[in-house]
This record gives sequence, C-alpha cells and structure tokens, in this order.
Amino acid sequence: MDKKLTVLDRVTLPTPRFFRKVRTIGAALAAVGGVLATAPVALPAAIVTLGGYLMLAGSVAAAVSSVAVEPDAPPVRADGRTTAEVHDLAERRDAASL
Repeated sequence: MDKKLTVLDRVTLPTPRFFRKVRTIGAALAAVGGVLATAPVALPAAIVTLGGYLMLAGSVAAAVSSVAVEPDAPPVRADGRTTAEVHDLAERRDAASL
C-alpha cells in the first residue's frame, strides 16, 4: 500500500481470515483468564496469576489482530464505502453517517 491507513481505516476494513481466527482465540483466552482471575471461590495464587496473564495475552492478541488488513486489498470497507468517503465524513464531523 502506498498510503498509510489510520486506525479508523484499519478497524473498518475487512480482516484477513487468519487474523479473524487469532482474534477469536484471543477473546476466548481473555474470557477464560477473566473467569480464573475473578472466581468467587478461593483458588491458589498461581491460578489467579495465570488468569491475569491469560487476560493480558488474550486481549493483546485480539486487539492486534483486529487492526490487521490485507496489504493488496482495495481500501473498501465492509459497508461498501471507500476510505476516502470515510475521511470526508470524518472531516465534516458527520459521525452519525459513519
């Protein structure tokens, strides 16, 4: 790509198939970690610590894989708008149309 994409562009453009799987696995790891870290029963400290690490790793994996885009794909969002149209709407501060 010869043009740098903004975070808004990266979030709204389609995500490649591999990174959709990574995002799903990361969200699942974060959920399991959250259950372990906030369990209502007394768990050993190692399990609670492991839960915190799972939450951190899962949320980072999900966040990073959410902004991955195809390098050669045309910059068209899932709703059919181009990134230039989105930039025009953002410049006009017409957030309701986004």
